[in-house]
Amino acid sequence: MGTFKIEGGVTLRGEVHPQGAKNEALQVLCAVLLTPEKVIISNIPDIIDVNKLINLLVKLGVKVERLGANEFSFQADELNLGYLESEDFKEEGKALRGSIMLVGPLLARFGKGYIPKPGGDKIGRRRLDTHFEGFINLGATFRYNKEDHFYGVEAEELKGTYMLLDEASVTGTANILMAAVLAKGTTTIYNAACEPYTQQLCSMLISMGAKIQGVGSNLLTIEGVSALGGCNHRILPDMIEIGSWIGLAAMTQSEITIKNVGWKHLGLIPTAFRKLGITLELSGEDDIYIPAHTNGYEIQNFIDGSILTVSDAPWPGLTPDLLSVILVVATQARGEILLHQKMFESRLFFVDKLIDMGAKIILCDPHRAVIIGHDFKSKLKATNMSSPDIRAGISLLIAALSAKGTSIIQNIDQIDRGYERIDERLRALGAKIERVN
Repeated sequence: MGTFKIEGGVTLRGEVHPQGAKNEALQVLCAVLLTPEKVIISNIPDIIDVNKLINLLVKLGVKVERLGANEFSFQADELNLGYLESEDFKEEGKALRGSIMLVGPLLARFGKGYIPKPGGDKIGRRRLDTHFEGFINLGATFRYNKEDHFYGVEAEELKGTYMLLDEASVTGTANILMAAVLAKGTTTIYNAACEPYTQQLCSMLISMGAKIQGVGSNLLTIEGVSALGGCNHRILPDMIEIGSWIGLAAMTQSEITIKNVGWKHLGLIPTAFRKLGITLELSGEDDIYIPAHTNGYEIQNFIDGSILTVSDAPWPGLTPDLLSVILVVATQARGEILLHQKMFESRLFFVDKLIDMGAKIILCDPHRAVIIGHDFKSKLKATNMSSPDIRAGISLLIAALSAKGTSIIQNIDQIDRGYERIDERLRALGAKIERVN
């Protein structure tokens, strides 16, 4: 396991280009299985989770060719479906939560899809019921082997139907959508997730020949087609990474410009940071400029004067993946904030590391924390810590970069799962960070 050694308290300056979106990449890479024709995808982030999925596709028989930096072609014309029942797949597949989205396209095109219980972040229970209930509604037979935690769905023919999802699951919507595009008849998905990355998947499928209406809403109507063709697709900038750079700039009182952010796809993210008192401006055609907050930043109260509450919600609400960053940024604000993480019951447990660094945080329960900001009058203290998951990892890294002294972060594979060459890009801005193996 790698380690980061960070000398904190250094002011940064410069420009940064956000990577391609991790969560979109995991969806559209699975979609290449829907056609035997060549699919070209650009702006693919070079991160552990995405590379693991590409490796799974290769082992499944997909022909993968690197065309350039972050650009690949994929052709799934000669697949080895026997690999799905191999011990190697059972081991490799469970290491990546995004592997669950292989099931929908495999079921749609080949009538069967299998997957071991996926892993991923240790942030609480993440059930798969929405995925498999959707497949069952389309006519698939479901089975589950409890001994080796292996899921399977099979169908001679999928048939379109109406379904109301029990939760607006992003991966669940993507999985069911990819199964429905080749089903016979019309499928209607209500309470569908409508995140920009789901919209991107819809756009990609439409360019392949799918018939989808309602893109961008929570009501999708899919008229099944007999086959899909190839396409070219470009992945959006990663909104979570963009939010992380905003938080980093404010917390280290640095002047940073984030280039080509895809502003119209950021939703409430700029608003959420502005409520913390952070100044950010849309600069040029599509850049975000964050000035150095040498006088700090002040949390806004609600109109009636009550303490600000920030909580996550399905799109177009605030993404839960940024709450960890917002929490750490609030530790140096003027004022107080109540942060409510509704979705995962273990995501806030990393705050004990911040408390050890001197942050004033009250963990009310597994879902809520009150943060009392220092207003930079008392800097966080450097410490040794371990990254528990991707988003907590980047938040601890931001804390370490702002802290007084030298911090050590272990288990940085968790950060590498979601952030491309983060240490190199930070050094380009002037950060003192070293990767130690």
